[in-house]
Amino acid sequence: MQRDVRVGCQTFTWEMLGNAWRGGPDDLLDAIAAAGYAGIEITDTMIGHYAGRPSAFAKALAARQLDLVAFAIGSDSGFTEPAMVDADLEDVARAITFAGSFPDALVSIGSATVMSPGERNAKFATAADFYNRAAALGQDAGVGVAVHPSSHHNTLLYDRADYDQLFGLLDENVGWVPDTGHMLRGHPDMLDTLRRYQARIRYLHLKDVDASGTWAMLGAGVCDTPAVVDIVTAAPRFNGWLVLEEESDEAAQDAAVAVRRNRETMRGLGY
Repeated sequence: MQRDVRVGCQTFTWEMLGNAWRGGPDDLLDAIAAAGYAGIEITDTMIGHYAGRPSAFAKALAARQLDLVAFAIGSDSGFTEPAMVDADLEDVARAITFAGSFPDALVSIGSATVMSPGERNAKFATAADFYNRAAALGQDAGVGVAVHPSSHHNTLLYDRADYDQLFGLLDENVGWVPDTGHMLRGHPDMLDTLRRYQARIRYLHLKDVDASGTWAMLGAGVCDTPAVVDIVTAAPRFNGWLVLEEESDEAAQDAAVAVRRNRETMRGLGY
């Protein structure tokens, strides 16, 4: 285990609750800090009243001894609609400005997703063009930009063939945030895929699924977490963060309890 590895928490665990979640960003920070995490990856949906206010968010983080790992963004375009690329890049620019106020924080961009009829290869081409231009904006500002693939409905990034197609179109400065749960749902060869694209890895999303692909609490499914961490921590551009995210039924019942249990699981593995 690398000594500089740190464990963060992703806020989608609460975002997935939809209208059942009545809290705000400060409630997230309190729960994540209380669970013993060192950092947070927060989404544009969950940033709440801190949107466009990085200085205020920095104070809120510091008060809880948390660091910002990444600012994550998505789009109704699925990043595959040519007419929306310019607007999506404006959102990226705002996210870069926000993340640039925090040392070493990245911008994580969601999975390319099919949102309208059309030829599949053209969707890949549009997504790749967008990701490449987004990463170039980040490079100019000194902020890393990484792609977070998915396994949800209509994603363009489900199985190994999808990863090969997209990554073959991406510039080398486009990073990758592998997600073990999403990968296990489409990659019997997950560890091989991690090794193949190891040079793109910036940090890791850790979550688990059972043998059927149903979300499970970390350690209760089929994810070989130690093997994954060994590969990721050896990546040349790995930034030291393991980010836990939970989407299981347990998290739907009580997100704060679920992320605390996951943190305890990682402590049991020595992290």
